[in-house]
Amino acid sequence: MRSARLLLFFSVVLLTACGELDTAGGGGGGGTTTGNKAQASCEGAAFDGSDSPRIAYMPPGTEFPYYLAIGEGIKAKAPELGADTFMLAPQSGADIEGQMGMIQDVLTQGVDGIILSTHDEKAARPLVKQAVDSGVAVVIVNSDIADFPTPVHGVVGYQQRAGTHKIGDYAIDMVGGQAKIGVIEGLPGYHSTERVGGFLDAIEGEQGMEVVESLPGDWNVEGGNRAGMDMLQAHPEIDMIFAANDYMAIGANKAAQELDRDVVILGNDGDTQALEEINSGKWEATVNTTPFEMGEKVLEVMMDCLNKEFTGFYVETPTQIVDKGNVAQYLCQEDRLYPPPSKDYEC
Repeated sequence: MRSARLLLFFSVVLLTACGELDTAGGGGGGGTTTGNKAQASCEGAAFDGSDSPRIAYMPPGTEFPYYLAIGEGIKAKAPELGADTFMLAPQSGADIEGQMGMIQDVLTQGVDGIILSTHDEKAARPLVKQAVDSGVAVVIVNSDIADFPTPVHGVVGYQQRAGTHKIGDYAIDMVGGQAKIGVIEGLPGYHSTERVGGFLDAIEGEQGMEVVESLPGDWNVEGGNRAGMDMLQAHPEIDMIFAANDYMAIGANKAAQELDRDVVILGNDGDTQALEEINSGKWEATVNTTPFEMGEKVLEVMMDCLNKEFTGFYVETPTQIVDKGNVAQYLCQEDRLYPPPSKDYEC
């Protein structure tokens, strides 16, 4: 079973990842950068500096508080940088057609820049090309995609495979290298491939870490609950679940509670609800990918590009494993979280 799953994931990587990051070099946006054949030159951006730039933030769906947190970071930084920003997204992250229609609408309305995150890079390709060709700056956020299907001006996010590799290493140490594991994937695409792949890379070679089932969870709580329920009922031996985002981890934990099963739950993102549940001991750990800070950074990169000052490509944002031992230091910074925590926490 595990070998078949690994073959599936590696096959998808060959179809979607298209290369590895080269982290050499520097750039005006700060952080780690790379040159890349998928890079469009910021010199081609049509913005002339005569007025405040109009910038659209376009995440895959408003159902995800994580993307709202990125948006809050963008909104908080906008007055300082003199940007006019707005967010436009479908409700569901699975509504690819809806997001593509919104990108088309934004292009007809006229914007200077688009900050984009999509669950289907291939579907977005012709519209992104249209945007870049017309002088609109396009920066991808919450990604480390080394080769977007068409040239873009920059990419801002954490190295997803490296981030989930960290939590795979954490898992091995936590259980002494012995676990029967269920994996909950996101919707098919680059994000799910990289996040699941990082965890699998970490446990590869650990004979006691056996993946017995891998199911899709559609990136949301309901999907994570459904996948968790199905795998826990089908495989009573499962004692650990890794989910490719926190919402699916939250759903999987609900399934474990409903079935009265003692299961180690591991997630990825750093969502406020997840941090609070980890703090209360409901489940174990996540990769905190600091979405508010990511929002601030991507707007800085966008403004640098519009002002013809960005010479990099990929700007890396930080990750940190968060468990009950260190979660309070993040929850106490409520102005850096969205939605804010349900109560006050002391640093």
